[in-house]
Amino acid sequence: MSGRRVETPGIARAGEPVPFTFEGRSVEGLAGESLAAALTAAGIADWRGTKAGERRSQFCGMGVCQECLVRVDGRPGKRACLTSVTAGVDVRRQGYAVDLAAAAEPEVRVRAELASDILVIGGGPAGLAAAEAAASAGAEVVLVDERASLGGQYFKPLAGSHRFTGGATDAQFRAGLELVRRVEALPVRIIREALVWGTFGADVIGVVARGMSWLIRPRRLVLATGAYERGVPLPGWTLPGAMTTGACQTLLRAYRVAPGSRVLVAGNGPLNLQVAAELLRAGVEVVALVETAPAPWRRLAAMLAMARTAPDLVRNGLGDLWLLRRSSVPLLHAHQLVRIEGAGRVEAAVVARIDEAGRPMPGSERRYAVDTVASGYGFLPQCELSRALGCDHDHDPGFDQLRVVRDADCRSSVPEVFVAGDAGGLGGARVAQAQGTIAGARSAADLGLAPDAAAIAAARAALARGRRFQEALWSLYAAPSPGHSLATPETLVCRCEEVSLAALQAAIAGGAASIGALKRRTRAGMGRCQGRYCAPVMAAMVAEATGRPVDELALMAPRPPIRPVPISAIANIEEGAG
Repeated sequence: MSGRRVETPGIARAGEPVPFTFEGRSVEGLAGESLAAALTAAGIADWRGTKAGERRSQFCGMGVCQECLVRVDGRPGKRACLTSVTAGVDVRRQGYAVDLAAAAEPEVRVRAELASDILVIGGGPAGLAAAEAAASAGAEVVLVDERASLGGQYFKPLAGSHRFTGGATDAQFRAGLELVRRVEALPVRIIREALVWGTFGADVIGVVARGMSWLIRPRRLVLATGAYERGVPLPGWTLPGAMTTGACQTLLRAYRVAPGSRVLVAGNGPLNLQVAAELLRAGVEVVALVETAPAPWRRLAAMLAMARTAPDLVRNGLGDLWLLRRSSVPLLHAHQLVRIEGAGRVEAAVVARIDEAGRPMPGSERRYAVDTVASGYGFLPQCELSRALGCDHDHDPGFDQLRVVRDADCRSSVPEVFVAGDAGGLGGARVAQAQGTIAGARSAADLGLAPDAAAIAAARAALARGRRFQEALWSLYAAPSPGHSLATPETLVCRCEEVSLAALQAAIAGGAASIGALKRRTRAGMGRCQGRYCAPVMAAMVAEATGRPVDELALMAPRPPIRPVPISAIANIEEGAG
């Protein structure tokens, strides 16, 4: 993998050079960027060692997968994608064995409690809109977000390492900046770099942020935690240089860092097209865009429906397609990435044409020499908090995932809990923002406040338009999901605990008839990502073997800590005032 910094019109570097070391090698980052961006820009591809002696690098780019863990000044467990560059730090690869003494050293020294009318978890389109609506109605709002910059995975705001020289360079940046500006102008308490690790009822939420351990006690709770990209296990998917499309876009869009020199983009969905076009505009070679869905012109009715509801988005998509064709990038519809090859890092990608059932067709394989593979197969809601709180969920057969049962006001079955955006079921950014406005307004109304009725009406109209667009979009990109069909017996399904498909199949054949039994027999799902990538695959395997449908009970039960957290965040190290 050969990363580099990219220069594009309208965006300039703003951060000062920041020197640090990686494995004793001098590296220079930029103030305001992540370690992941700095290491990638320096061409350093592998950052973590596994129990089997393999090397890993970033995969999700958003703090979910835990593959980018490094040791910083001896302290293990730091996610490079969410850890800012600091001058003079010593960064080392983290191995499978962890220095327990270093890990036990307190990171969180102050514990405090904080009361609020409304707590919003998540700073993407849904969370920002919820905070704006609730605060505009007069509610006391606390907004917590895991990243240093608000905007979430959709808006992907420009990091502090860079600045716009003449205003935002595209509509997506502009919309995000404007929404953040409106929220920051309101009396909203914003806690950044905040990890929500536990819920003990809708009125007690455990949060760690910047050396503080908070117990936040809201009267109403809005969950706007978004979604993360679905993992598809196939040979080579754990190699450094293999990452999600979202991780690739974060490097490029937020940090102005190219993920590699020769990139293949593969999977299913419009994000892949957008990212391929953004790579080209940044001067990165895209060797091919591989899409499992058939060519879109076969589904003209869906395209017309999209054009009626969101013509600007359709124009953007057509512009991206035109750029790919003008740049002679192969656009392979009804094709599938079948394996990634390389000795210690990505060196090649193999794709094949698929039949109507999604099976690779014999004799159709093509091999591309690449150093990076960006793959995206849709998203899974981050519903761990809603499940831990006891909100009702059902199974969405169209996306093969859980979704929160919520009413027209985005209220869940737990009356104090509202769920907005993709955290409750996929709908895209415009649906998420409309739901955020509705959830924020209705949660404020619960407290006797008077939200803006016109804003609620406009949000409901936008929600209806957004849903019509999404229905047409999903029809356009409809394609069979590969599931675990591409995995060979040796392919790791559980990336964290290095559990192969063969090991899971053997456990099921030996009588493991539930995901819990599989977990106990193989350790799959016991790693730091806590089953976020392997659990859907395991649940599908059990369903195939037993004939029982996938539902909420088929998945692992979420419980605190929802994410890995320093023990000092839970222990009462020192009492402090919030």
